[in-house]
Amino acid sequence: MSKKEIHKGGCLCGKARYETNGNPERSGVCHCRYCQLRTGSSFGISIYFKDEDVKVISGDLREYKYETESARDVTVRFCSDCGSSLFWQVGSFKGMTGVAGGSYDPPSFWYKIDREVFCRSGAPFVSTNIKEKHKTHPDYKPVNTENNVLKGSN
Repeated sequence: MSKKEIHKGGCLCGKARYETNGNPERSGVCHCRYCQLRTGSSFGISIYFKDEDVKVISGDLREYKYETESARDVTVRFCSDCGSSLFWQVGSFKGMTGVAGGSYDPPSFWYKIDREVFCRSGAPFVSTNIKEKHKTHPDYKPVNTENNVLKGSN
């Protein structure tokens, strides 16, 4: 059995630290409205590992749970001190934890991105050379298209 490579990362204030073991199961750039709101940016970078390959080393994490338009449960875990979003679990990816791709220690962007999703809502100033692109997501099946939070109203 070969030793898996360990990559470490953490939050803005440094109190929450983690490590991932081995290579990701999947990775992607997502331009969906949820990722835009979660990151405060035009997209999110999601690096998915099996749950057992993600270890929190230190810090107090809080959770925020919501349901997507496709009726999938999402739990976002973030530093209780600085608010940096570090991890999430999506109901459609059972047994996997998403890690915020920008939260790794240098060399921060050591992973390969497999695909880009929800390109239809991408900012016009963002351009990538990722080959696999999707207007939405291959698993996208909206059941609730009237989510007011995503439209910017309460």
